[in-house]
Amino acid sequence: MQEGPYFDELAVGQEFGGAPGITLTSGLAAAHQAITGDRLALATDHDLCRRVTGGGPLASPSLVWDVAIGQSTVVTQHVKANLFYRGLAFRRAPRLGDTLRTSTQVVALKQNQPREGRAPTGLAVLRITTVDQQRRPVLDFWRCAMLPLRDEDRQTGHADDLASVGQPIDDPAALVSGWRLAEFAGQAAGPRLAELRAELRAGRRWAVPGGDVVSSAPELARLTLNIAMAHHDAQAAGGQRLVYGGHTVGLALAQAARSLPSLVTVAAWHGCDHLGPVYEGDTLRSTILVEQVDPLPAGALVHLRSRVRAEAPGRDGGALSPSGLGWPGEGAGTGAAGGRDRHEGSAPRDVLDWRYIAVVALREGQSPPRTWSSRRTRWPDWTPSVGNRS
Repeated sequence: MQEGPYFDELAVGQEFGGAPGITLTSGLAAAHQAITGDRLALATDHDLCRRVTGGGPLASPSLVWDVAIGQSTVVTQHVKANLFYRGLAFRRAPRLGDTLRTSTQVVALKQNQPREGRAPTGLAVLRITTVDQQRRPVLDFWRCAMLPLRDEDRQTGHADDLASVGQPIDDPAALVSGWRLAEFAGQAAGPRLAELRAELRAGRRWAVPGGDVVSSAPELARLTLNIAMAHHDAQAAGGQRLVYGGHTVGLALAQAARSLPSLVTVAAWHGCDHLGPVYEGDTLRSTILVEQVDPLPAGALVHLRSRVRAEAPGRDGGALSPSGLGWPGEGAGTGAAGGRDRHEGSAPRDVLDWRYIAVVALREGQSPPRTWSSRRTRWPDWTPSVGNRS
């Protein structure tokens, strides 16, 4: 009988497989798109994809990383929170028909300091490697999960330095080598391309118009073989199911693509920090910052930072009363997020800080602005904090 390990049952160097492989099909892609609102044209327009990449239909990058994360949950079935991801890099772009398989290795462990009134936990940093049916590398990244101890009195002695985990992203432009980005720009970018190009400079910030409601959360987890109990079972989550963190990232990507129609794909992540829990029914809103721009032939690598806030359902962010009117604070009580109900108070909550490298297309013949950076991609200077995460 198989059950995921607890923190005190892990050791650095352990490697886990065992999750079923997943073949990327058009049905899987359509179900995923219905939940995340994915708008990347190379995943939705098969004719354009053939003209740009020279091959068959691509799977959306968000579908690929959701599958990889889901397959890695054989280690984190008892997870209490996912704190951060680092250094996610695509080694190749999978196409529909490819089959993904994932292995997960424990690379660092740190037992948390005990807190009164809370069960003891520890942090496990996992290196996740995904390959296709020909064993070709697809994804490689690090994920930090908070897990409970089976023996609550045990002192494991694990005290690894988590800040040293990960490595710089090496050559993200290699993912799109040979792609005809000008072909993409000519059809998919729309009439505001020149204006958008001028706006894509380091320091540019904007709020994406409109939010997106979080729906079908357990369905997305099931779709991607994610067996973390906190996403399926309210009791395991402490009273209210938590939305899988990749669901939040997927909606943030959909919002970025909505505001940047020339966005071709995501090549890599610098990192992703989950700042607070997300629940089904929340509405998510993004603010995007351009941190760096590196030129490519007919395009650019644009280093973006999406910050996402969540609003609980109901007017003013309050819970819906039985009459259907939203009253701030109504229904407040004990919930999954550290003993306070998500509907207590009306202020939006910070839930995601995602730093990633997007490939953006430009029309052929346009030159990158002189103010664009050509620096080598480096590891950003940041250290995640520990708290309630989705």
